[in-house]
Amino acid sequence: MHFGLSEEQEMIVSTVRSFVEKEIYPHEAEVERTGQVPHELGEEIKQKVIDLGFYACNFPESVGGAGLSHVDFTLVERELGRGSMALTHFFGRPQNILMACNDEQRERYLLPAVRGERMDALAMTEPDAGSDVRGMKCSAVRDGGDWVINGSKHFISGAEHADFFIVFIATGVDETLKGPKKRITTFLVDRGTPGFEVRDGYNSVSHKGYKNCILYFDNCRLPDAQVLGEVDGGFAVMNEWLYATRITVAAFSVGRARRCFDYALNYAAERKQFGQQIGKFQGVSFQIADMITEIDAADLLTLSAAWRLDQGLPANREIASAKLYASEALARVTDTTLQIFGGMGLMDDFPIERFWRDARVERIWDGTSEIQRHIISRDLLRPLGA
Repeated sequence: MHFGLSEEQEMIVSTVRSFVEKEIYPHEAEVERTGQVPHELGEEIKQKVIDLGFYACNFPESVGGAGLSHVDFTLVERELGRGSMALTHFFGRPQNILMACNDEQRERYLLPAVRGERMDALAMTEPDAGSDVRGMKCSAVRDGGDWVINGSKHFISGAEHADFFIVFIATGVDETLKGPKKRITTFLVDRGTPGFEVRDGYNSVSHKGYKNCILYFDNCRLPDAQVLGEVDGGFAVMNEWLYATRITVAAFSVGRARRCFDYALNYAAERKQFGQQIGKFQGVSFQIADMITEIDAADLLTLSAAWRLDQGLPANREIASAKLYASEALARVTDTTLQIFGGMGLMDDFPIERFWRDARVERIWDGTSEIQRHIISRDLLRPLGA
């Protein structure tokens, strides 16, 4: 087993980390203060990424992407995790699910997204359908050759910048031994489509400037050409492509934890109490030791899961484990760092309180910690008939 990075991978890490430090860090405080990313700044970041050759680096070369492996892309996401999500959003990683586009859809959605000409947003969650995806009420019914959609979606990240949306909608119900089971279809919906509206969402304490929106459908009419994948095949599309979102959260959590740890380490080495640096007290030094151990473990779990994807090996449980452990480790690291900083950790003179607030949502979105535990335990117990 080889745990080192290749020369090319070291270059990826160095390039992305340098970009985040030079192009993202300087704008974070203002975005945090205003809760906004100016349009001009977002476009400037996007263009610099395009010039750097990293835009849509998660897509294969056959469609214009950089063709990075899963491990390589996980390294990219890990370094982006160090920066404000509201700003790194413009680094441009369109949803992998767009690879399910048919030939005609590729020209309207996939290729423009890869080139940075159009931005996408994924819409699945509803007020009564979070972890229970099949509980969604937003529905589409046939009317002639079209679909008529009614309902809403909420907590839709990046929607204010999106030109089109990848939306999961209920298109029927099957009666099963366990009761009614909704069929799900994936649709591509353009901003400005009649009957479709994007509204401001809720004010979140996590990731200021990275807004969530609410989508409303009021007799919104879509032709069959807007179906992504097969009718009633939304879960197949979801299962094939959406694993990337969970491993992204894991990688992001590792990157953010390392940045936070650097603050804790330096503060422990500089801050003096009782005539010596606080890092010399075991109450602090042992916390430092625990934090770096957890971060390294989360890093290895995440890269191992990505490696399994590259090898074509089953990775559902491993990705769930990485997402679960990394997001919860980030929570512990940010909380411990704040404790080491004491009262100053809660002041906005340092970004510690921001890291602490931002970390909380990682255990919720893209599958809660409870859902990840369900995936892991089911994978282990089902082969035993339990």
